Amino acid sequence: MLQFKGDRKLSINFIPHDTKIDFVKNRFIFFAIFGALIFVSILALAIRGVNYGVDFKGGYLLEVRSQEKPNIGEMRSNLSKLGLGDVTLQGLGSGNDVLVRVQNIGLSLPKDRELTLGKIKSALGDIEYRRVESVGPQMGKELITDGIYASLAALLLILLYIWIRFEWQFAVCGILSLLNDGLAVLGFYGIFHSFEFNTNALIAILTTLSYSINDAVVIFDRIRENMRKTGTKELTVLINKSVNETLSRTILTSFTTALALFVLYCLGGEVIASFSMPILFGIIVGTFSSICLAAPMLIYTGAEKVMRSAGVPGKFS
Repeated sequence: MLQFKGDRKLSINFIPHDTKIDFVKNRFIFFAIFGALIFVSILALAIRGVNYGVDFKGGYLLEVRSQEKPNIGEMRSNLSKLGLGDVTLQGLGSGNDVLVRVQNIGLSLPKDRELTLGKIKSALGDIEYRRVESVGPQMGKELITDGIYASLAALLLILLYIWIRFEWQFAVCGILSLLNDGLAVLGFYGIFHSFEFNTNALIAILTTLSYSINDAVVIFDRIRENMRKTGTKELTVLINKSVNETLSRTILTSFTTALALFVLYCLGGEVIASFSMPILFGIIVGTFSSICLAAPMLIYTGAEKVMRSAGVPGKFS
C-alpha cells in the first residue's frame, strides 16, 4: 500500500499501519503451534538423532571433478571395498562434479589419515581434486564441545544484555523464545537427514538466535516507548499495540533476508543449498516466535506489576 507523507516522502507499507491483531488473545493458539513444533523436534532428535557430518564424526570430504560424466556407482563401489565405513557420493551443480564423504574409523594418527587418504585417491583414479578435507575423530569431539559452549555463551550474554537493557522479565521471555528457535532448527536436522549436521549447522543456529532476539528487542523497546507516549501501563494493550506497530518492519526485514536465502538455495548449488535452507527455516521460525511468543509471554512473568510501579525516571519511562 502506497502512502504519501508530506510533499516529499513516499513510504510503502505492505502491512497497514492501523493493523490491530490481538496477539494476546490468540496467544494460546500460538503456544499450541510452537509447542507442537518443539514436540516434533524433540521426538525426531530422540528417535533419529542428527546426521553428523565429517566435521563431527571425523573422516574425509573431497570435492572432485571428472573430465567426463562420472560413474558414481562405480566410484562408490571402489571406495566401499576399502572398508573405511560409510561412503556417500553426491553430484554437484555441474554434471562432472561429485562430493565424496568417507567416514573415518578410529584413525587418529596423522600418518594413518594420510595413508588412508592416499588409498581413497587411488580408488577414485585419475581425477581433479578441487577440495580435500580431513578431520580426526578427536577434533570432531572438540568441535561438538566448542559448539555447545559457544551456543550457551551466546544465550548467556543475550540474557545479560536484555536484563540490563530492560528487566529480568523481558530477559526470561527472550531466552525462552530463543530456546524454542534453537530446538526447532535442531529438529530440522533431526527430521531431514539429507542435511548434515556440521559446523554450518552451528552457524544456522546462531544466525537464527541473532535474528530472533533482534526482533524481540525491537518489540520490547516499542512497549517501553508506547508506555511513555500513551501513559498507559496496561500490559496487554501495550503488547498488542507494540507488536502491530513493528509488524511491518519485522516481517519485511526477515522477508528480504529469506528471499536472498531462497535464491541461494535454488541457484547456489548443492553445498550452498545445504547451508542456506536451515538458516531460511530458522529465520522464519525466529521471526514468528519473536512476534507470537516473546511478547505475549510477558503477561506471565509479572512484568505488568513492574511497569505499573515504574516511575518517570525508571527503566520504562
